[in-house]
Amino acid sequence: MRWNRVLLKLSGEALAGPKKTGFDESVVKEVARQVKLSKDAGVEVGIVTGGGNFWRGRTSNDMDRTKADQIGMLATVMNCIYVSEVFRGAGMETEVLTPFACGTMTKLFSKDLANEYFRQGKVVFFAGGTGHPYFSTDTGIVLRAVEMEADVILLAKSVDGVYDSDPALNPDAKKYDTIPIEEVIDKKLGVVDLTASIMCMEHRVTMAVFDLGEPDGIANAMQGKINGTIVTV
Repeated sequence: MRWNRVLLKLSGEALAGPKKTGFDESVVKEVARQVKLSKDAGVEVGIVTGGGNFWRGRTSNDMDRTKADQIGMLATVMNCIYVSEVFRGAGMETEVLTPFACGTMTKLFSKDLANEYFRQGKVVFFAGGTGHPYFSTDTGIVLRAVEMEADVILLAKSVDGVYDSDPALNPDAKKYDTIPIEEVIDKKLGVVDLTASIMCMEHRVTMAVFDLGEPDGIANAMQGKINGTIVTV
């Protein structure tokens, strides 16, 4: 199995590493090293980041949800600009696209522009989520995957796949090598949120879940070598 165009989701917590907040430069440099291996092998790469290393506004009931989500969108912009620069330092060309204007810091998203950057061999960062409140970065990456006709969404997580229950709480939890998206939805397994899951089902978007901490896990996943779970459609 080999992917031609992939979208990689990095959680904000993953970018923070053991510090749990802000950035862990060594973690991001390792991600860059692995992505470059795949870029050099001809894979087109898009990146979406979460914002949880800076902002968890939804856990508070003291702020208007729209404003909290707007802060979260800006957190993902900061993350993408930072990771983009680390990627540049590793020898890759990058562009950061947002669904809303951010002055000269990013470019405004359009499918045609993103495809042109892919043709130029650049890593394309899709920051700012969907640009609207009430939609998560899970929904954002599925939306971009559909628009950009990506072969797969790669979800680098802190667990090594999808289980039938929480492996941290249940030592007998069963790991799936493959699982249909319908079963993920029916069993509420939480690979991505429900809105994103339904979009994957309706638009037939494949997802792969693997352990971010696995040696060369990202590089292997981008070459179609999934040591985790493939969510089929």
